[in-house]
Amino acid sequence: KPGIMLMLWVFVLAGAFAASAKDIGCIDSTVALMLRIVPERFILPGIFLTTCFVSMAIGTSVGCIVALVPIAAGLATATGSSLPLFVGVVVGGAFFGDNLSFISDTTIVATNTQGCKQSDKFLVNSYTTIPVAIIVMVVYMFVGQGVNSPTNIPSANIIKIIPYLIVIISAICGLNVLIVLTLGILSTGVVGMAFNAFDFFGWCQSMGDGITAMGDLIVVALLAGGLLKTLSDNGALDYLIRLITNKISNRRSCELTIASLVSIVNVCTANNTVAILTVGSISKDIGDKFGVDNRKSASILDTFSCCIQSILPYGAQILMATGLAAVSPMDIISHLYYPFVLFAVSVGSILFRYPKKYS
Repeated sequence: KPGIMLMLWVFVLAGAFAASAKDIGCIDSTVALMLRIVPERFILPGIFLTTCFVSMAIGTSVGCIVALVPIAAGLATATGSSLPLFVGVVVGGAFFGDNLSFISDTTIVATNTQGCKQSDKFLVNSYTTIPVAIIVMVVYMFVGQGVNSPTNIPSANIIKIIPYLIVIISAICGLNVLIVLTLGILSTGVVGMAFNAFDFFGWCQSMGDGITAMGDLIVVALLAGGLLKTLSDNGALDYLIRLITNKISNRRSCELTIASLVSIVNVCTANNTVAILTVGSISKDIGDKFGVDNRKSASILDTFSCCIQSILPYGAQILMATGLAAVSPMDIISHLYYPFVLFAVSVGSILFRYPKKYS
């Protein structure tokens, strides 16, 4: 499957970049710089806000996670804080942009299948996502009060931060994630050899170690992809769609059905874009039949698919994040505040007809 193969290549390049960046001191310098300029109580909300901005700009949760999880992991280690908590902050913020960004693949697919403008879907989404993000930032301010910066903060070498800046800036410019990671890997080689962190063969060894560390994730992704494709080919998804759509009686139940459809298919496919593509046309049909606003249905498809994708232990994003931070996928689930709060608020918006203008 092309989607699985692309994900595997991202895993390989991400592993190579993360390992080589760590070996040249890129992570250490970035962590030291953040510890010097960000007050202790604002470290968690600062990471969340930064992740939201970057993911919004680049429109991909995977690229954002690749760029920022190593920094968050380094901050957690330096401050003696919970590593799963810091990783969970990045994953949550990454899906803020995946849901809202104009260039996100989920936004493009959701608006195209429902026949509405991206700007209109953005407005509907903003009624729930932005208040939730503000609430979660406030929560992180209180949770972050227990974060203590180390007394002896090492000096930060700005030049060693260049590989991360290249990754973030090139991603913001809209380059493909494979090109972004390739540029990042090349920059680690240039900076590393300039500072005698390694020679050419040492650079290759560093990249090889990083790729090897991703081996378990690659196997899991292959097995999950094969299992889910088998279920799809044997009609499991079609059966679920027929079963659920028989229960619709009014506009509210129609919106709940659309949310349920994309959520269930997302669990089965572990890919939010594929989930929207799978149920997009039928969501449009039943939405038109029961008078659901196309802008609201597009928002529902995008929001619920992102919520489900962000909490799947076998989803590409969590596998990537936990692989880079060397923690278990199950360890960060309880720290995904933003996806869980957004899911609850989104269900409430359907039940209580919010926002009224689009309901």
